[in-house]
Amino acid sequence: MKSRFSIAIDGPAGAGKSTVARQVAERLGLTYVDTGAMYRAITWKALQQNIDLQDEQTVSRLARETDIQLAPGKTGTDIWVDGKKVTDEIRTPEVTAKVSLIAGQPEVREVLVEKQQEMACRREVVMDGRDIGTHVIPDADVKVFLTASIEERAQRRYRESIRRGFEMDWEQLKEEIRLRDEKDQRRKHSPLRPAEDAVHLDTTGLSIEEVVEEILNLSRTKVGGGE
Repeated sequence: MKSRFSIAIDGPAGAGKSTVARQVAERLGLTYVDTGAMYRAITWKALQQNIDLQDEQTVSRLARETDIQLAPGKTGTDIWVDGKKVTDEIRTPEVTAKVSLIAGQPEVREVLVEKQQEMACRREVVMDGRDIGTHVIPDADVKVFLTASIEERAQRRYRESIRRGFEMDWEQLKEEIRLRDEKDQRRKHSPLRPAEDAVHLDTTGLSIEEVVEEILNLSRTKVGGGE
């Protein structure tokens, strides 16, 4: 089934996908789907229940049984897990350190991709992640692959952590991002890579507004046939 009008924004950790995708969705009146938050939600719940994060079968069953809701909040998208708001809880350093382990499991990805595809069939969406344009909604009308230098991505994550009240070491953040890139690119199931028809956009040195405008222009061109 062809999804409704959709925009897929992919890229590595810290490239600005979530912030950009949220603003693009707001400007176009579409639904923003933060797929990374969904993996964080499952990681958080597994940690809460002391589940062995390497037990893929148990984690995938947990993912299938978990109700994840994404809703507009005062400062972005609020994440609800089984009726509990966990917007801040899923952004802790503990979850950040473990989420790539969960996100790399094929059975878990299969479950969450099904949920994401259902969302894309029900409504017009802006969806961000690492395999949106290649795997989740390969029929997306607009596909963008965001990149940025590791230094800039680490700086963004550092500022985000400080804003949320978590102290982080900048050099450690750089190393974590480098390792996350490596894991995402090398995983066997839906690795991080741009779709063949994706527009590449290096956000290093660009403001959020500049990146948003680039994507809005691409979307308007797609919808309006270049007008």
